[in-house]
Amino acid sequence: MLDIIKKASLGAVSNTNPVAFSYGQVTEAEPLQIQVDQRFVLSGAALVLPEAVTECRIELDGRQLLIRRGLEPGDRVLLLRMQGGQSYVVLDRLVDL
Repeated sequence: MLDIIKKASLGAVSNTNPVAFSYGQVTEAEPLQIQVDQRFVLSGAALVLPEAVTECRIELDGRQLLIRRGLEPGDRVLLLRMQGGQSYVVLDRLVDL
């Protein structure tokens, strides 16, 4: 009986698409589109963006200064698929060392 319960619970977890990491590449900036693992493209409401990957500008002495650039075509990003697989959080931009 215990084995049956264990198998059922493992099956339930695998069917709910638990959180998973993926790599993606920005293909377009406006509107933002990210190709995931060369399999499919995400855009719009499927993407959740933290402040760290959005553009930030300030005005200083009448000039616009770029503090942080937004995502641009060619940028590689680390994605976190939310449980259920309907939305992805863009965790950060990846850099080459």
